[in-house]
Amino acid sequence: MPRPAGAAGAGPPVHPASRAPRDGRVTSGPPSLRRVGRALRGRWQVVLVLLLVVLVGFGVYLDQNMSRVEALPASSEATSDGTNYLIVGSDSRDGLTAEDEERLATGDAAGQRTDTMMLLHTGSSGSVLVSIPRDSYVPIPGKGSNKINAAFAFGGPQLLVETVEGATGLRIDHYVEVGFGGFVGAVDAVGGVDMCIPQAIEDPKAGLNISEGCQELDGGTALGYVRTRATAGSDFDRVQRQREFLSALLGKATSPLTLINPFRMVPLASAVTDTITVDDSDHIWHLAGLAWGMRGVSGGDGVQTTVPIGGSSGSNLRWDKDRAQQLFGALQQDQAPPEESFGP
Repeated sequence: MPRPAGAAGAGPPVHPASRAPRDGRVTSGPPSLRRVGRALRGRWQVVLVLLLVVLVGFGVYLDQNMSRVEALPASSEATSDGTNYLIVGSDSRDGLTAEDEERLATGDAAGQRTDTMMLLHTGSSGSVLVSIPRDSYVPIPGKGSNKINAAFAFGGPQLLVETVEGATGLRIDHYVEVGFGGFVGAVDAVGGVDMCIPQAIEDPKAGLNISEGCQELDGGTALGYVRTRATAGSDFDRVQRQREFLSALLGKATSPLTLINPFRMVPLASAVTDTITVDDSDHIWHLAGLAWGMRGVSGGDGVQTTVPIGGSSGSNLRWDKDRAQQLFGALQQDQAPPEESFGP
């Protein structure tokens, strides 16, 4: 028998306006509380819009402050799938004071040379980071054969890109060059980078005296660490350290703890864009693509390797043509390279 309205246990009558709708939205409560709720939602919307405007404005500011150069040849015959970045670490002292040069043991040499050279391939097969030893002996368009870093000295970024494209068969889509100052500033901006050092290294020429073991490297120590050749493997050890450190740096730079911390993100972005040079067709979002690709490498999902070396003549390094063709042929088709093509 139905319980009559108002009977014991039935509870007080419920006003229709106070029932919660099926979609979960709460519309109950006095009109004053509803007005407060609407006001709070409106304020949060305003805050989110303002944050978005600030982020976009900061991105535009950074994009406009990047140095640009004509690095990519206007008429490239190279073709390949995926996206290829040529990353060049130059020995430019721009932005360094005389005190900085002495502290970092960079010297005060005029001009500019390539101290580091890497090729990052991103695509459907994942990220592949390939170190190109600067003493690689390759054909340089219009200059005969020479060490690959001589291409930069002969004709700047554009001749270097042409040389890399000719040697690898890959089309370079983006060019990124960072000098000493930008490197040190980026490391310091993220609060240093944790690395496990396999052996102690002392190299006065690179301003480095580092002990074995896991430790945090600041900008000055990190610069010496990636520059030194004072180990048994010389340049081969160096390119490996450069790959590992760059992966660790960009891994930390793109971590949530860095991205949501304005006291790290703003100095990092400013340090990089103040001393970075890109092709005149590149923008800030292309750097974001580079960072994302490097994050794949640092996360263990990608591949890190060196161009396979077949021999040497004095200080000139000659590539193993068959294995190099395997490596770059796979990248040209946007495929994962076979392990037997890894160098040196």
